[in-house]
Amino acid sequence: MNLQDRIELLVKLGNYLHQNGVEWQAATEKASRNNAWFAPEFIKLAADNIASQFLQQEKLQRWAAHYQVPNQQPAPKTVGIVMAGNIPMVGFHDFLCVFIQGHKAKIKLSSKDEILIPHLVNLLEQWDNRLADYFTFADIIKGCDAYIATGSNNTGRYFEYYFSKYPHIIRRNRTSVAIIDGSESEQELALLAGDIQLYFGMGCRNITQLFVPQGYDFIPLLEALKAYDYVADNHKYKHNFDYHLALLIMNSKFYMNNGSVILAENVSPFSPVSQIHYQFYDNKAVIEEQLQTSSDIQCITGHGHIPFGSAQQPSLADYADGVDTMEFLAKLA
Repeated sequence: MNLQDRIELLVKLGNYLHQNGVEWQAATEKASRNNAWFAPEFIKLAADNIASQFLQQEKLQRWAAHYQVPNQQPAPKTVGIVMAGNIPMVGFHDFLCVFIQGHKAKIKLSSKDEILIPHLVNLLEQWDNRLADYFTFADIIKGCDAYIATGSNNTGRYFEYYFSKYPHIIRRNRTSVAIIDGSESEQELALLAGDIQLYFGMGCRNITQLFVPQGYDFIPLLEALKAYDYVADNHKYKHNFDYHLALLIMNSKFYMNNGSVILAENVSPFSPVSQIHYQFYDNKAVIEEQLQTSSDIQCITGHGHIPFGSAQQPSLADYADGVDTMEFLAKLA
């Protein structure tokens, strides 16, 4: 299978996701039943982003050309992929990188996301039976030429040990932050609210900490966040909200909330589900310098950084943990 064959199949897959037909709706419903965090609207959001940002012919051709992907991969390797399951199809980009490079993927799915990617792989194999050799799924992945593994800081240490003898990419916990300067418009705050609450705030590109100037008025942001009050209808989210609110009350901590999300001052960029941390700053430049060197930060939104509302719309070249997956795979060949 040559590069153009693979691109055409991926474009066909993007059209399938855009159409949101009966077969795909059945798969998303099954995935939602399997994992209560995978709300149908968030699966659709992930699918639409994959289709529009990843699976467009011109984008795929330009991306492949940038890395000089050969028309025929002369020595395809087998790449083991350990996928996360914090948000729907979060492992799709790794799958896409391996496939576009012409390598083979042996995939360990997260138990939280066992429905969606296998459904898409089965479709590809139905459309072209040559793909049967490209993808396999396994509970334990061994005998691969290289590995890409995503997990927590704890599992990251395990992956480092287990895959140390092979070329590998190991990803750990990351999160994202916003720098607010106080001049944000109502529309920008509405977009920031989406960056915070989409996917229940569980993605590495979700904003979990805010940096705000001294004396900042939080009321307009709390009002903007009310657009996502519906997340509290999810029993798992509501349990988190009630639990963390109770902790703050029992410990006599200052907090703000609007009934569906809690704001609490905290130096940690990692906040629990239903809570957003914030810090005050005096000098924006100092904060920016500190964040640029932090290994915990996936992306920064705000004026002069990623625009508000764009955090959950990564492009093909937005690599997790800042590690260029395509370059890594190109070196394998």
